[in-house]
Amino acid sequence: MTVDVIVDRTFASVNIDSRQFPTHTCQMALDLLPVVSPAACCAPDPSAAMSEQDAVQLARTLKALADPARLRLLSLIAAQEGAEACVCDLIEPVGLSQPTVSHHLKVLTDAGLVTRDKRGVWAYFALVPDALESVTRHLGAHLTSSEPATDA
Repeated sequence: MTVDVIVDRTFASVNIDSRQFPTHTCQMALDLLPVVSPAACCAPDPSAAMSEQDAVQLARTLKALADPARLRLLSLIAAQEGAEACVCDLIEPVGLSQPTVSHHLKVLTDAGLVTRDKRGVWAYFALVPDALESVTRHLGAHLTSSEPATDA
């Protein structure tokens, strides 16, 4: 690139490319990095991946857990003696109507987190033993790295 400059009242054209960017600094060494086969570093191990069916089930469970009212209901059931509660005892503490509480409990039942037992006109809900632990184990088995973390 040529720039016109005035030095000591004299007009001159100066090529600034050769001064700022000498040609020897623009050349890169191409032999510094080893060449690695793309299959060696980029292909995931399909046997370690979660199956589609497992992913659908886990997503349904996590979606059921991703609601504050449902988390409160699970907490209230767990706090009851025997980890079982009547729907009539769950309405007031969560501050929702009976149909809304029943809907949330149905979602939790469909997700496999609670069981429903009809006794007369009332339904009793109990935590499924080890249901939350199973979700935690499943996440840990498929979504954690098997290699130890290294500091860069």
